[in-house]
Amino acid sequence: MSKLGDLGARLHRGEVGYDFVKNRKIWYGLSILITITAIVGLAVRGLNMGIEFQGGAVFTTPKNTSVSVSQAERYAEESSGHDAIVQKLGDGSLRIQVAGIDTDAANKIKNTLADDIKIDAEQINAELVGPSWGEQIANKAWQGLGIFMVLVVIYLAIAFEWRMALAAFVALIHDITITVGIYALVGFEVTPGTVIGLLTILGYSLYDTVVVFDSLKEQTKGLTKQTRWTYSDVANRSINSTLVRSINTTVVALLPVAGLLFIGGGVLGAGMLNDISLSLFVGLAAGAYSSIFIATPLVADLKEREPAMKALKKRVLAKRAHSAARGETEAQGGGEAYGDEPEDAAPAVVGPRNQPASRTRGRGRPSGKRR
Repeated sequence: MSKLGDLGARLHRGEVGYDFVKNRKIWYGLSILITITAIVGLAVRGLNMGIEFQGGAVFTTPKNTSVSVSQAERYAEESSGHDAIVQKLGDGSLRIQVAGIDTDAANKIKNTLADDIKIDAEQINAELVGPSWGEQIANKAWQGLGIFMVLVVIYLAIAFEWRMALAAFVALIHDITITVGIYALVGFEVTPGTVIGLLTILGYSLYDTVVVFDSLKEQTKGLTKQTRWTYSDVANRSINSTLVRSINTTVVALLPVAGLLFIGGGVLGAGMLNDISLSLFVGLAAGAYSSIFIATPLVADLKEREPAMKALKKRVLAKRAHSAARGETEAQGGGEAYGDEPEDAAPAVVGPRNQPASRTRGRGRPSGKRR
């Protein structure tokens, strides 16, 4: 078995683990800092909306055009008086986008571009996009997002409970805010592909969260009937038992997306791939982070506000303190064990139950027949 596979098996059995829930304030603070940075970037720089949302024209030159991207961008801005976005396509043609112009302006820009590039105007393909169409796309996107959120909350409230539904909702808002903020900071163009990417990452984020919640639901059945584990202990064990699975799922999903973003969009210059690949890349990473560091610790916080869980935690901590005191007494008395010590008197940790020590009879002589 590989080292990673062995680690995953040990995490699942509870032999090793990291206390995510105990350090939840660190993760909350880090998420708040990232979210504030994203909101500031969104407020200061704003989103670079594509022509699908604000209207404009797209001009496509013939294949193997001799004009460079920078030259075409300068020609388009001089002829239109607006900022232009120029992308070189795989067949050597140029895609020139100019936002905020009408039909008459588009025809003039087309003729001017033809003169500057020194080709016939009929060889340039012009497509005009009205702002009303972009507004309809935006409205439909917001409607779809709202319906998705409502259905997710209802499903989780029925399948699990309202605290898990609330935690999952917070995690989804966390992922969307960070992704949109990164778009604002980077300055990538927001297109319908971006919207598709945003809706896609919500499913991935929800999947990781539900996997942990399902494990947590199973392990907390009858939790108040024992005095060994608190709800936070079990929540932490649920995270650790599914940790390798979440990491593997995220890495496998990120690899092809990273290829689209860094190789397709960066090296090959296929700029249109950036629209969907950046939202997927950032959203997948944020979704994996939120399911581990935000959603489950938040559920533990909410659950331990319940009177039953408060009482359980009080009993568990009291028993641990009593066990620790007895351990100190044994150490001072030369290590002699109490014959009536219960099996689960050891302090509770996330891991397998410690095996009880061999009990003795009489004057410390092991049990068994006398010779």
